[in-house]
Amino acid sequence: MEQVVKHGQKINVTIKRLGINGEGIAYFRRLIVFIPKALPGEKILAKITNVTAKFAEAELIQIIQKSPDRIDAPCVFYEKCGGCQLQHLAYKKQLDFKRDLLQQALTKFKPTGYRNYKLKETIGMEDPWRYRNKAQFQLRYNFKRQKAEAGLYETASHNLVAIDNCIVQEPDTQTVINTAVQLINKYQIPIYDEKKNSGILKTIMVRKGIRTGEIQLVFITHTNKLPQKNSLIRELTQRIPQLVSIMQNVQNKKTSLVMGAETELLWGKKSIAEALDELEFDLSARAFFQLNPYQTKILYDEARIALALSSQETLVDAYCGVGSIGLSMAKIAKEVRGMDTIPQAIEDAKRNAKRLGVHNTYYETGTAEELLPKWLQAGFKPDAIVVDPPRTGLDQQLLRTLTQQPVKKLVYISCNVSTLARDLVSLAQVYDIHYLQSVDMFPQTARCEVVVKMTKKK
Repeated sequence: MEQVVKHGQKINVTIKRLGINGEGIAYFRRLIVFIPKALPGEKILAKITNVTAKFAEAELIQIIQKSPDRIDAPCVFYEKCGGCQLQHLAYKKQLDFKRDLLQQALTKFKPTGYRNYKLKETIGMEDPWRYRNKAQFQLRYNFKRQKAEAGLYETASHNLVAIDNCIVQEPDTQTVINTAVQLINKYQIPIYDEKKNSGILKTIMVRKGIRTGEIQLVFITHTNKLPQKNSLIRELTQRIPQLVSIMQNVQNKKTSLVMGAETELLWGKKSIAEALDELEFDLSARAFFQLNPYQTKILYDEARIALALSSQETLVDAYCGVGSIGLSMAKIAKEVRGMDTIPQAIEDAKRNAKRLGVHNTYYETGTAEELLPKWLQAGFKPDAIVVDPPRTGLDQQLLRTLTQQPVKKLVYISCNVSTLARDLVSLAQVYDIHYLQSVDMFPQTARCEVVVKMTKKK
């Protein structure tokens, strides 16, 4: 079959809508074309960069007719960096897009009654910049400039964009990364080379407790070795007074996972403290905690409203991390149980419960799909479950448990509208879907969190 377009061909198209990754979607002779940085309603000239049987990809060459919603992206790295996708779109329209994205996903999977689902307006931020409390920058050695650099990858590539001022990062996290890179160069610590599978330093991770000001720095290395670490630690702690924890994580496998299983304390304490309302949390290096603390309170408030727990009801916090969601509801519920696959996170959750003086919690290491059926078999029947799964969505075994042994109340917190829509196909058979509330946890990106309120069908 003859191709509709060829690689390198220039085409004139009108953008119809935004796709799941924030890219503009157009049609050329009925072939769908994905064009990053293009906005709905725009007439553009684009150049084809990739062609498949079902779709083509193109780059924006010229805007012939501009959208009134287009703004100038304030970030100097935006054109290359793959971290943000929507800086060129007015923020109010970003919020509309995220609700529309949810609608698109639901339409694609067509769960029972999806047209009748109530989709609330996306809750955004007053100031949608400098919100991320955690930075995870890759390292590489730039042979042309003869120095190590830290940054993020270009979209769909391993080409590093060196960044010294990411404007969605909390400023202190960037300062720590910049200081660490200066010292890595000063002490000539070998940078890991992906192609040669040699060298030491791979990634720098920094997390800040926004309410406490405490900062943790993690060096992710290819080996247990970290040359000049004493000198490195001495200068880092002298220059950055808020630094309270320096860790080393070893990731010696060729995998997409950034962190390995082995983490060693190099200096200070193993975790940092963070606070959310009256709740205080210990966060270890590998523990999950929401990246936008300003919107986290809103997200958890929405989950709490959706669950509407009474003092006689029990709650399971699946994928519990450091216990933040469940602990925010522990004083309302009769009992809260949580599980997570990372042992350090479970230890953090137990410590956090103890610190809060909460005695009606129970935490266990393991997957939700293993532990929930075990607890049910042992006679523990929760009244409510809150699930906050990774981007891959619910594990199939857990999904079966939730549908075969439904609870009175289920709240699904999703960070991926596609896997949420897929999971709702099964869940909608046994649960009534009351509403979906999108919350913008990641302004300037195409990602969105959604809180779904469900109750068992009568």
